[in-house]
Amino acid sequence: MTIRALLGSIRRRSFATRVAHSSRFLSTLVLGEHKGGSIEASSLCVVEAAKRLGGDNSVSLLLAGSGPSLQEAAAHAACFHPSISKVLLADSESFTYALAEPWAKLVYLVQQKGSYSHIITGSGSFGKNVLPRAAALLDVSPITDVTEISGSNLFVRPIYAGNALSTVRYTGSNPCMLTIRATSFPTGMSPASVSNDKCIEKIDLSAFSEDDAGGKSRYVSISSQDTERPDLANASIVVTGGRGLKSAENFKMIEKLAEKLGAAVGATRAAVDAGFVPNELQVGQTGKIVAPELYMAFGVSGAIQHLAGIRDSKVIVAVNKDADAPIFQVADYGLVGDLFEIIPELLEKLPEKK
Repeated sequence: MTIRALLGSIRRRSFATRVAHSSRFLSTLVLGEHKGGSIEASSLCVVEAAKRLGGDNSVSLLLAGSGPSLQEAAAHAACFHPSISKVLLADSESFTYALAEPWAKLVYLVQQKGSYSHIITGSGSFGKNVLPRAAALLDVSPITDVTEISGSNLFVRPIYAGNALSTVRYTGSNPCMLTIRATSFPTGMSPASVSNDKCIEKIDLSAFSEDDAGGKSRYVSISSQDTERPDLANASIVVTGGRGLKSAENFKMIEKLAEKLGAAVGATRAAVDAGFVPNELQVGQTGKIVAPELYMAFGVSGAIQHLAGIRDSKVIVAVNKDADAPIFQVADYGLVGDLFEIIPELLEKLPEKK
């Protein structure tokens, strides 16, 4: 009994020493996304999350790609977020498209050189694609969908489709790898008056072979809708339609309403599966996680998977003819009625967007 107590004391002391050591020397690598020469808003949210790991945390932003847009994105990052101490650039044709294999190998190489205590990225399709593969190469277990950071090794993440929150303590070896739910953190942008070009550093890719760049997958094409509407994941207003709209033709009412409000268009999984809209507009656990100022749901029943993707919305407005629909349990404002009467009335009374 005495030996067991002694061993337990040694383990606790070892763990406390490891935690104290890691919190004293924090350094975080953020895997950044960029488009058109600018850092994606979700990546800026991840940088803000990195600040909460500890006060003396040194944050490096890793950007990969090719061409002038990469250089512009690096300059944008150096100007727009004071928390970024260094921007690491991987400029190569291998990173023109964000494929998992080359990105994972890049993260592995950067970690071997930088020995970061944390590696974090957004929990969108990019992060879900790259981070698990990089974690396997580094032989660590990642923690996904983090919504709150309570310390350098203590995190909160949703479980059971968002119906419960789990507090997770990381006790593994460095690096601690996380995907961050961007909607849970602000962008924290505060433009600097002068660009800090000195913090931009180019990565030596001489050890990066053609086999590393190739992998087992290749880029084929990308398809997306050409629209002037806001991005669904970052929009301040989202108008969503469900199966209650009955057809793709009727779904155009949602698009017209969104246009008048300057809002993004969303859809439930049922509407996507029925072919009303493409799956890039799907909101929910298996689609986009959104947290707008105003979320409007028309003909949405409120399946648990859908509610998991909208819980962080500031105000939820629901319209459904079924008074017992689960969506009304989470809605701030609910209207029981026929959406085919309510939407045309809204379109008539709302002014045209200037």
